Amino acid sequence: MTDPLEEKAKPAKQQFSRQIGDMAARKLRAQRHVTRTVWSGLGMMGLIGWSVTIPTLLGAALGFWLDKHYPGDHSWTLALLAVGLGLGCFNAWRWVIKEDKEIHEDENE
Repeated sequence: MTDPLEEKAKPAKQQFSRQIGDMAARKLRAQRHVTRTVWSGLGMMGLIGWSVTIPTLLGAALGFWLDKHYPGDHSWTLALLAVGLGLGCFNAWRWVIKEDKEIHEDENE
């Protein structure tokens, strides 16, 4: 036989359990967002900067080498510098879009 007081307490226990679960979920979300501080933002800017700088410098170096070994009417250095810069910007843009998508997915959870 069930106690009528226990039957009345079941909805209250369920509501309390739901509230505790919601609080735990909020705490976990807050802990995940703690890592996105000023320092991580500066690190992200540095990573984006290097993702543009490295291909640009590699293009310029390859162009310089080509100009030195195969001189011609046009400058390989300038052309490959521009290509490296374009590739670096494209790479940085893709990375920023990916990070933005992950941030918005975390917020929606």
